[in-house]
Amino acid sequence: MILAFTAIVAGCNSNANVNAKIDQDSIRMAQQLDSFKKAELAEKEKRIAEEAAAAAVAREKANTPVQSSSYESSSSTTTPEKKGWSSAAKGAVIGGVIGAGTGVIVDKKDGRGAAIGGVLGAGTGYVIGREQDKKSGRVNQ
Repeated sequence: MILAFTAIVAGCNSNANVNAKIDQDSIRMAQQLDSFKKAELAEKEKRIAEEAAAAAVAREKANTPVQSSSYESSSSTTTPEKKGWSSAAKGAVIGGVIGAGTGVIVDKKDGRGAAIGGVLGAGTGYVIGREQDKKSGRVNQ
């Protein structure tokens, strides 16, 4: 009886360690994803502030009288700078993190599973993000 009780306690204890590790990995991945969302939100706020400042400058220029000059200047259209992370980069990073976490959970040999999962996840995330970039016009084919 004592031997059976000892075996049950030992079995439950090792399972608790695995569950605790899985919980820690899940929390770490959630924190990383949360930090990506915060960075994306900060980037959006920055873009909105820049657009508001540009609109204010445009309004101010519209209200100032135009001075005539002896020559005409040619206006060229400039493409706006592409700031921030592309969808392909975000997809690769997020896919790599999730793939590595899944690889650790699925394969009991932590290093191998994390490496394989990370590479596959990053590749898949990149491909999906690249397609989103093409749809949004950020990348030309």
